[in-house]
This record gives sequence, structure tokens and C-alpha cells, in this order.
Amino acid sequence: MKRILVTGAAGFIGANLTLRLLAERSECTIVGLDNLNDYYDVSLKHYRLQQIEAKALSEGQGAKWYFVEGNIADKDLVDRLFREYRFDIVVNLAAQAGVRYSITNPDAYIESNIVGFYNILEACRHSYDNGTEGVRHLVYASSSSVYGDNEKIPYSTDDMVDNPVSLYAATKKSNELMAHAYSKLYGIPSTGLRFFTVYGPAGRPDMAYFGFTDKLLRGEKIKIFNYGNCMRDFTYVDDIVEGIYRVMGRAPEAGMRDNGQTKPAYAIYNIGNSQPENLLNFVDILQQELVRAGVLPEDFDFEAHKELVAMQPGDVPVTYADTSALERDFGFKPETPLREGLRRFAEWHKEFYK
Repeated sequence: MKRILVTGAAGFIGANLTLRLLAERSECTIVGLDNLNDYYDVSLKHYRLQQIEAKALSEGQGAKWYFVEGNIADKDLVDRLFREYRFDIVVNLAAQAGVRYSITNPDAYIESNIVGFYNILEACRHSYDNGTEGVRHLVYASSSSVYGDNEKIPYSTDDMVDNPVSLYAATKKSNELMAHAYSKLYGIPSTGLRFFTVYGPAGRPDMAYFGFTDKLLRGEKIKIFNYGNCMRDFTYVDDIVEGIYRVMGRAPEAGMRDNGQTKPAYAIYNIGNSQPENLLNFVDILQQELVRAGVLPEDFDFEAHKELVAMQPGDVPVTYADTSALERDFGFKPETPLREGLRRFAEWHKEFYK
């Protein structure tokens, strides 16, 4: 892995992956691409980039880091970067995220998640032009949202996922289909990773745990959907990064099916904690850790600040990852305990917003 592109490099997962690459991959070039949009507080993205810059400087003569502000929907920019750096590994984490936002702002999802991903695929395809070696592995972010209202749990990558309940989910399923077609037609080794409810320090403010914290600090009530009967497979960001890092280094291989048809170099994995937590229990642990870290006062009345409400459009009652394929192929299973992960978030929140 000599030349690596990370799109969405100022995002929550992208920044943490970049920090890991800077620590682990000496003598490589890492290019980060991000449009720094204002979907949420841009200061968080700049904070993450500052962490990356500091890490890159501390590594001295190790890995080289370059940041490019731009949009993967800008085909000319994407093509120029591929020509200039001739990437070995591409990790596409750039996307318009959020289930609820896709209901009111669908254009953003088509631009980034469909057009942008198409540009990445096309650039990978043309990286092989004129007999050059080209991209060895495309790793891209999918989502547990593709499982939609699937009633079978835990969710397995062998399950049918043809019933999305949000446009966001539909775009992520589309990414998997597009990647499969390009792997089949042009031999691009690609791996899609279905992430399950990622959380941790410097995360996305639109995620429930972050929003809950802000509301509790303002003395507002937090709404707990489906009357507290939601179960979520919360996955700590370091576990997500560990999974991506392992997958990056081993691309799927093409082969032959039993019927004599060619099997493309294509794979899909779940990355989740495989221990769904009741949302009420999650929020209770969160407020305990916020009190412990000094974000909330010791006498905070949690019961007076919660409200049980009906399910929101686009949400599902349960997410639950079957990670047996990840364990089988890479010997890895996410296992950071929920309390430990929320404790790290609470301590970061206290420091960042002090």
C-alpha cells in the first residue's frame, strides 16, 4: 500500500482511519479528499484535520500526507488526482450521511452517493488504461441501513436487501450493485463494508448520542423513539477503523463458480459489535458517563429529561450485525464495551467544549 486515497478524510471515520494509516504505514503517500460541507459543524472537521496534520508532522520522514478540498462529484478533480498519484488503494468514505436528512434533502444523496461514487468507479476503471497496474483494491462504505425492514436477525451479508426504507439506504445498496458491476466488467477488486451505528470521540453531531448530549446540556428533553423499544448495534470507531485497515490489505480474488461462470473480485462484510443495546439502556449509560466526566452535574435528574415517542419515518426497530464472515476471513471481531466507548466520548466532549 504505497499510494492511498481516502475520500471523506475530514469525516468521523475517514479522519480516524487516516490517523491509523499515518501511524502504521511508513513510506507511503496518503491523499485525503473532502469537501468540508456544512451538513454539521465544520469546526469538527477542521479539528480532525488539525489532528491529522499534527500526526503527520510527528511522524517525521514517515508517511506523507496531502489534503485536497473538493467533491467526489467533481469528475475532473477525481480524474486529475488519479492521474497524478496513481493510487494503489482507494477507500471511499465520502458520502452524504443520515437517514432523516435524506427525506428532506434527497438531491445531496444523489450527487454524492450516486454521481460521486460513479466518478470513483470510473477513475478506478481507467487506472488500468494502457496496461498500467492500476488500483489494487477499492474499499467503500456501505451501511447497515441497506437491511431496511428485514425481520431476520442478526443481519447477514447473505440476506436479501431489496427493501430499503430511506433514500440513504437505497443509495448505499446502489453503491454495492455498481461496485459489483464494475468488478465483473473491469476486474476492479472491491470490498463494501456495512457499518453499524458508529460512535466515539469527535463523532458526528447528527448521531443520537451526540444530539442527546447537547439537549441534556441545554436542559431539554430527549426523545427516545419507538417508546424505548429500539435496539442498536453500537460500534466504537476504533473497531470500525481496525476492520477497514485489515480489509484494505487483502483484496478479494476473482474465481469460478460451480456453474462455470466467472466470480468477480468482490466482497461485502458487516462491521458491527454484534451486541445490540436497548436504546433506553444506551442513554442511561451515556448520562452516567457524562456525569462522571463532569459534563453534567452530579445531581442531574435524568428521568425528568427523557420522553418516549413513536418511531420516526426511515428508522428501523433493530440493527444487529452477523460478523462471522469478517471473523472468518480477517480474524477480527469488534468488541469495545459500550460503557468504555461512551466514557471516551464523554471525556473528549468535556475537553473539546470546555
